[in-house]
Amino acid sequence: MENLFSLSFLLVAPFWLLMILTPHWRWTRRIIRSPLVVVPVAALYLVLVLPQFSTVFLEILNPALPAIATLLGTETGATIGWVHFLAFDLFVGRWEYLDSHERGISSWLMAPVLFLTLMLGPIGFLIYLGLRALYRERRGTTATS
Repeated sequence: MENLFSLSFLLVAPFWLLMILTPHWRWTRRIIRSPLVVVPVAALYLVLVLPQFSTVFLEILNPALPAIATLLGTETGATIGWVHFLAFDLFVGRWEYLDSHERGISSWLMAPVLFLTLMLGPIGFLIYLGLRALYRERRGTTATS
């Protein structure tokens, strides 16, 4: 399980590197436009959860802190949680990347935001939403002047 935990990051790292380091390369846009970039890590999540499905589903159906802590406190549970984070952080980061390009948000501003989304998902997402609002406000002000 430890090797799977360690290697799972390799399923998402290339996409993060493309979005952060080569945001304007035409192949980055072509690759990231496809929602299929999330499929490998989502498939790994499925493979990890299926053998534990009844246990995992029952715990999340009626979540209680001690039960969730016990589930996540195992190597299997922590790996499942980690892969869940990787999948959803990539999904959100992909949306941020595509949305920022549509809005003309600087890739210099987006690089640290994407990094924060990768490292601390919800914090990066909240920062992006704030940046997005600022750009909307700025565009609106420019359009009316």
